[in-house]
Amino acid sequence: MAETANETRRKRSYDPEGTRRRLLDVAAEAFQSRSYQATGMHELMREAGVTGGALYHHFPTKKALGLAVIRDRVAAEVEETWIEPVRMAPDALEGIAGVFERIAAGLRRRGAVSGCPLNNLVLELSLADPEFRAAMEAVFGAWRAAIAARLRADQAAGRLAPADADELAAFVVAAYSGAMAQAKAQQDAAPLEASARQLMRCLEGLRTGA
Repeated sequence: MAETANETRRKRSYDPEGTRRRLLDVAAEAFQSRSYQATGMHELMREAGVTGGALYHHFPTKKALGLAVIRDRVAAEVEETWIEPVRMAPDALEGIAGVFERIAAGLRRRGAVSGCPLNNLVLELSLADPEFRAAMEAVFGAWRAAIAARLRADQAAGRLAPADADELAAFVVAAYSGAMAQAKAQQDAAPLEASARQLMRCLEGLRTGA
């Protein structure tokens, strides 16, 4: 028997994974623009266009939603914005400089700075709950590890002088995070650009010329 139009619509509308993705997208945007604490579950339900049952099926608590945003959306953004570009660049230093340049150019185009999503949540939630803190440190850890791994590869290839790659990676992440906080406070990309110049002067001193 041919399926009716209503049955087809019901099948299409029943998309649990799509609903979960939509909730994460809406929540990530809300936490970035309004903060975690200032965002209510009813607001998210309305903005995502889902029922309360759908929301609480996927995320029984606001904390569960917040942790999922960190693990699924913030971690993915760090991967896309930082880890993959550094991994795919000709060398670590070019990759790091390129990330700073692209992000600063984007801030200039938008004319507004909402800040680093990870930084924003760290400042708001790191002292509020140990699970939030652990989830955010896991993202930071993956970020530092990826940069350190690329630095070690360049050292092994003779392109960079020996140095503690883990400490250098922490320095890069700290320079970016602090610069983004200042850029947000000033609503201007200038602190990010200034930090990038000084950071790259320090790192370029490690090049061996190989």
